[in-house]
Amino acid sequence: MTSALFTMEDLHIGIRHRGAERTLVRDVSLHVEPAESVGLVGESGSGKSMSIKGAMRLLPRGATATGHIGFDGRDVLTAGRADLAHYRSRDVALIHQDPRAYINPTRTISQFLTEGVVHTGRMSHDEAIERSCGLMADVGIDDAGRRLGQFPHQLSGGLLQRVMIVAALLPSPRLIFADEPTTALDVTVQSDVMAILLEQIRDRQVSMLFVTHDLDLAAAVTDRLAVMYAGSIVETGTSDEVYTRPLHPYTAGLLRSRPSTTGVRRLTAIPGRPIAAYEAQEGCSFAPRCLFATDRCRSQRPRSRTVAGRSVACHRVEEIADELKERAS
Repeated sequence: MTSALFTMEDLHIGIRHRGAERTLVRDVSLHVEPAESVGLVGESGSGKSMSIKGAMRLLPRGATATGHIGFDGRDVLTAGRADLAHYRSRDVALIHQDPRAYINPTRTISQFLTEGVVHTGRMSHDEAIERSCGLMADVGIDDAGRRLGQFPHQLSGGLLQRVMIVAALLPSPRLIFADEPTTALDVTVQSDVMAILLEQIRDRQVSMLFVTHDLDLAAAVTDRLAVMYAGSIVETGTSDEVYTRPLHPYTAGLLRSRPSTTGVRRLTAIPGRPIAAYEAQEGCSFAPRCLFATDRCRSQRPRSRTVAGRSVACHRVEEIADELKERAS
């Protein structure tokens, strides 16, 4: 195995709330290899986006991160101001969920795209415009010269998200964090945008950490999957293995609750409600919703361990593996 390009090891994120410390992310460990796509999957509130904010050192005021975040052998959490600026402007890029919430509505598309690379000295203004036009053509934006002079409100959501992809690719990063990049789009537009994003990162051999609540989508577009629940990763493995033979009850529940593409069957929702990391009690955080929970599950928190070549945080994984596969199919 090649050395990982990006790593998180025992990442813990907490925030002060009304005088008390609230845990948002607990002991998250994952890695992304060069030119690899990894999916980070889970329900809303599971800590996916907060993990990405931690990776970018963009946590909200009052939040703290401990553990280790590394990029190409460098420690991101302890990086100084200059090293952090280099990391954010050249090494990694972030594609946000909703482009309208991120792009300044008073600036033209040209100003939005070129400001960062010109300010950091990566390109001259003319070079940035020329490369932007080329990338806009690559992602299917016609008449790039006219689009550069327009304002965000003059573009559709699908076009704006393509502009976001251009902005992410413009500085030639080695890793892209894609934080639910198609959530705000229509289903048909989602498909087009994802196809464009995948084509671009594969052509350029860029790594990607893809955050989504859609397990089907993540399995289709990534090499490996990390499934997250209540601030912790409960299962990690190749996308094909996790999708076809889940080993954690939560992963199996997500698969069981999706519509079937091969036949008609009743959807089975996971009982109860998802919880945040700070709500988790002793024992397994998924135990209150798990059909296989025992007294040990409710009193002892499982640690991730290797089972069948995968990392799984479940006490009973060997006992229930066959039944989980049947339930998820």
